[in-house]
Amino acid sequence: MEREIITTGDGSKTIHIKDWDEQYHSKHGAVQEAYHVFIKNGLDLYRDQELRILEIGFGTGLNAFITLLEAEARKLTVSYTGVEAYPVSEVEIRELDYVKKLDATPRSREFELLHSVPWNEEVEINNCFSLTKEKKFFDQIENTNDFDLIYFDAFGARVQPELWTVQIFDKMYKSLKQGGVLVTYSAKGSVRRAMQEVGFVVERLPGPPGKREMLRACK
Repeated sequence: MEREIITTGDGSKTIHIKDWDEQYHSKHGAVQEAYHVFIKNGLDLYRDQELRILEIGFGTGLNAFITLLEAEARKLTVSYTGVEAYPVSEVEIRELDYVKKLDATPRSREFELLHSVPWNEEVEINNCFSLTKEKKFFDQIENTNDFDLIYFDAFGARVQPELWTVQIFDKMYKSLKQGGVLVTYSAKGSVRRAMQEVGFVVERLPGPPGKREMLRACK
């Protein structure tokens, strides 16, 4: 499928898939969305602890990199697992230029490592952050009581409804520890009902720029 780099509403970039008219991040602001959905309404719940995070849709690595940047300030030790079936190319990663946008030049080497480390192997990126990238489909996830927090950042249900089903959310529920949390940019009624069907307690929260609401689900 044909892809292009576009500039979003906050000046940060994302990948646009022309065939789907779908982006990896919000066209209203890639960085704003990442901070609002996954940091403000996810990572902000945790302080001074070891934390295991699962990202559904590792993609550009933006959510992982922002989490890495936040981990030290929050005194967190993060073990991060990113699942991705179709890795983003090196050329695209360079063009997205997230290090510059986030004013994180001193951490440029760490951003490069997020994309260059081997798949299916845990690698320490720095003292606060280790990464395991798993190259597989979401329905192949078989973890049980493993994660504190899930960033559910798959492509939207409009273009990939198979990623937003009861079956997928059952796997997410089983993957979380008791008391664990899943956050996602989606607020579709069908998504909320699928989460509730597998046992999640779901709340609607104010969404990032361009979206009225988002969802947070607790086990």
